[in-house]
Amino acid sequence: MGYELKRKIDLFLYSWKKNPQRNPLIVKGARQIGKTSSIRNFAQNYSVFVEINFVTNPQFKRIFDKSLSVDSIISEISFIDPKIKFIEGDTLILFDELQACPNCATSLKFFKEDGRFDVVCSGSLMGLNYQEIDSNSVGFKDEYEMRSLDFEEFLWAKGYSEAQIDHIYNKMKSLEPYTSTEMDVMLSAFADYMVVGGMPAVVNSYLKNHFSGVLDMQKSLIRDYEEDITKYAVGLDKGKIKNIYNHIPVFLGKENKKFQISKVAKGARSREYVGTVDWLNDAGIVNICYNLEVLELPLKGNYKPNEFKLYFHDPGLIIATLDDEAQIDLRENRNFNTYKGAIYENVVADCLVMSGYQLFYYKNEKATIEMDFFIRDSDSLVPVEVKANDNATASLTKLIESEKYPEIKYGIKLCRKNIGYNGKFYTFPYFCAFLLKRYMQDKIRGI
Repeated sequence: MGYELKRKIDLFLYSWKKNPQRNPLIVKGARQIGKTSSIRNFAQNYSVFVEINFVTNPQFKRIFDKSLSVDSIISEISFIDPKIKFIEGDTLILFDELQACPNCATSLKFFKEDGRFDVVCSGSLMGLNYQEIDSNSVGFKDEYEMRSLDFEEFLWAKGYSEAQIDHIYNKMKSLEPYTSTEMDVMLSAFADYMVVGGMPAVVNSYLKNHFSGVLDMQKSLIRDYEEDITKYAVGLDKGKIKNIYNHIPVFLGKENKKFQISKVAKGARSREYVGTVDWLNDAGIVNICYNLEVLELPLKGNYKPNEFKLYFHDPGLIIATLDDEAQIDLRENRNFNTYKGAIYENVVADCLVMSGYQLFYYKNEKATIEMDFFIRDSDSLVPVEVKANDNATASLTKLIESEKYPEIKYGIKLCRKNIGYNGKFYTFPYFCAFLLKRYMQDKIRGI
């Protein structure tokens, strides 16, 4: 199926093109999230589109071993493929799979200084030796990190307009409860998103065939990631990285979702796994959620680096790791509660990361207080609790009421309930998670 999905990168690319001072652009992200398709779609705005893939056409890599002048590069490309014609001021060049040709990144400085051609590079974070890439052409490139479809893009794919999404947000902002129709439809759409996830090929298949074939595609993606770990994990123990990756659903399925290296393999020690989790995070495969040292601002300088939870970067992939019967149960019966909240936590974690948040949780030493996530407004630390069942919110209430935590003034609860506010915390249905950043920004601005 061809490119049909509206993506948030589309608007970014149009803005980039309008900027007369634009630098060459690197679009990075995990594999198979739609980078190349989005760039191809954007290329319709040019008279000439030149696409060079360093993996499928490795002969082009030799060009960048010689002179990096633009004239030399253009001449060499034309010599390899004489059908390619370049028009100054109206040509977009895509260098795809940049990770296979780090020298290409060095040439971006020369393309910027030359200014005759627009250049976009695309690369898999899993394959990008990004420290090497990043050191090349410093100051002469822009970057955009792309992810799989977030829930808003998923709604666009289902046909919902931006006006309808604004309607959802405006009710959230004004604390006006949703109608029963709105609740039922949005909860159903969000449940589909939890099963399908946001990988473009899987979403396109879902739109065409509903759930038929979704699981097979997701399992294939997981196998691809495992193969790429073997291919690209340079300088680290690939077996240990795969071991970490394969144990993510094991720990998320437990009541205490903290990831424990000591339980990944017999005799495993943290020092033997140094760099493995960071590699998975840098590759865009996992989202790391760190345990806060103390409950105070700022968040980024206040966490325990060796205490964390790991979530899949795409909500559909955690479900794909479960057995086939579980998939059927989740699709047909919407029986998500069986998995101890792991699926809800994973999708909310991804919504927060896609909105630009880093992930933090809290669990004190006595385990008397636990909180799933934290965000902030201008001067407050805001706990966010995710409830698979609408049971008690003891930790949330303690955090808000206790004088020990003066920076916590209110909280947010995400569950299967309509909008509400009890004077202590706001209650929103799960599907509002993708709007939390917008909600908090408006709160900060006093809108």
